[in-house]
Amino acid sequence: MSQYLSSSPSLIDLNQRSLYISAIAIAFNPTFWNTVARREYHHKSLTRLFNGNSQRACYALALTIFSLGLFRDALYERALRSQPTHPFLQQPSIPYIAYALILTGNILVLSSTWALGITGTYLGDYFGILMDAPVTGFPFNVTGAPMYYGSTMSFLGTALLYARPAGVLLTGEVLLVYWVALGFEDPFTSEIYAKRDRKRRAGKKTE
Repeated sequence: MSQYLSSSPSLIDLNQRSLYISAIAIAFNPTFWNTVARREYHHKSLTRLFNGNSQRACYALALTIFSLGLFRDALYERALRSQPTHPFLQQPSIPYIAYALILTGNILVLSSTWALGITGTYLGDYFGILMDAPVTGFPFNVTGAPMYYGSTMSFLGTALLYARPAGVLLTGEVLLVYWVALGFEDPFTSEIYAKRDRKRRAGKKTE
């Protein structure tokens, strides 16, 4: 491996503005949807904008999150194109690993969306659109956060496909911000459902 390390003077070009723009977009997206969703839960801000229709409000947020994700991905690929490649990532076996990561990542993301539906995927519980029971089948029997880990795998696969070490660094940021997001989302979502269950039990006692 030493010959690979010595053959490239720079792993990451820190002078490229696109690198920082991509990093900002990666951090912004989960911050945005968590902030907006919590405000919706406490104040019904989006639901009021849609005349009390929480379903439409949730779909509007879903479209916004999806669009921001596409924009973030475009900024990521733009950043990679401006970065140096590295010989170690240009070995013949690397593209196979890259495509396997991208394929597996997309399977996790798409199957998660299929299992949860649009409202289940895009924070419908913050709008009061709750699922009857937890989803325990694939891909949730593989990981509790298939969309986040699937997305991370796709980022890493793209970095390997472009042979850019900067992509590996940005993938690390993706994983970090998703871990932070999960630290906020999981307890909050659990409390939403626990609150519903408490109301159900209280309702049964009064019957």
